[in-house]
Amino acid sequence: MADTITCPNCHAEIPLSDAVRHSLHEEFTRDFAEKQRRLEQEIATRQKEVETQRQKNEAARAELEHEVTQRLATEKKKLTEQAVREAKEGFALELQDTRTQLAERSQKLEEAQRNELALRTKQREVEERAKNLELEVQRKVDEQTSRLEEDARKRATEEQHLRLADKDKLINDLKTQIETLKQKAEQGSQQSQGEVMELELEDLLKEAFVLDEFLPVPQGTRGADLLQKVRNNLGHDCGTIIWESKRTKNWSPGWLGKLKDDQRAQGAELAILVSQVLPDGVSHGGHVDGVWICNFPFALALAAALRNGLLQVATAKRAESGKEEKMAVLYQFLTSPQFKHQIEGVVESFVEMKKDLDGERRAMERLWKKREMQLTRVLNGTSGLYGSLQGIMGSAALPEIKALELGGEEEAAAPGT
Repeated sequence: MADTITCPNCHAEIPLSDAVRHSLHEEFTRDFAEKQRRLEQEIATRQKEVETQRQKNEAARAELEHEVTQRLATEKKKLTEQAVREAKEGFALELQDTRTQLAERSQKLEEAQRNELALRTKQREVEERAKNLELEVQRKVDEQTSRLEEDARKRATEEQHLRLADKDKLINDLKTQIETLKQKAEQGSQQSQGEVMELELEDLLKEAFVLDEFLPVPQGTRGADLLQKVRNNLGHDCGTIIWESKRTKNWSPGWLGKLKDDQRAQGAELAILVSQVLPDGVSHGGHVDGVWICNFPFALALAAALRNGLLQVATAKRAESGKEEKMAVLYQFLTSPQFKHQIEGVVESFVEMKKDLDGERRAMERLWKKREMQLTRVLNGTSGLYGSLQGIMGSAALPEIKALELGGEEEAAAPGT
């Protein structure tokens, strides 16, 4: 069966014979061989051109390398010569700078040695002054310590007196409470330590000035602790002294203003503040901002002196009735520094008497210790009795006794007092 080909124009199929196929095959073969020959010839020509260009490039590169080598050698020589010159110049400058630095250091060393010598001299002077200052400070410390020890001894004596008064009051309260316990009645509460000092002061004044009238101010109302109406031998009213007592660890300047307000409210001529702690500059007593202040041991002496002044003023008023000028003079005298110095003289005398009394007190110290032991045994016995009754009757059936609790604290604190 014969092969056919398709006409590209009319798309008709044309049959091919063997002769036509052979003719076409030879024509295609010759055409392909010619094209292959021309292509191989063109490739050979291109290879020759590339090889020629490569050889030219190699020659140019060799020439460039030679030129670079020569230039590097020349530049290296120039740089070496320049480096040698700069090194010589730098070494000369460095040598000169080193010599200058050595000279400056030598000068500074000499100056430092002079400064060190001056400093050591000053240090010896400072050490000498420090030794002298330390000696002076030690002397002042010893003096201050001696004063503090003396003040502490005085305060200890005052506190011992107050503690004994506390114990006496506690014993009396315990006796009353024991009787109340036996009768199964209600007990009263124990007064505070401040009330103890107030009551002790009131008892002391009442015992010393039996002609005067003492009016306590109720608790919880505005006013001082006590009003002393001064009476002479005929029972005439000669003036009023208002008292305030403080038993605290620190002094408060506000007490003075409060007491002066109370003084004006009560119309009292004089105001006295008795405090366990006094302000700086006051050892036993004095006059500060219109109020007389003192500690407890010197309250009686101050009261006697001021009371005597009120009696003198009252006597002058009665003797010189109608003479206001003399009364003004007497009043000025009563508030003058001269009268203050006289009062302080009385207090100083009282201080000397108090020192003698302290000597006697030390002689009685052993007796007081024995009494304290007896008080402790009484407290222990009372506590034991109360505990036994609680065990029999029950805690709810018996009233609470705060004094026994306070007594236990006093008993625990007694060995250290």
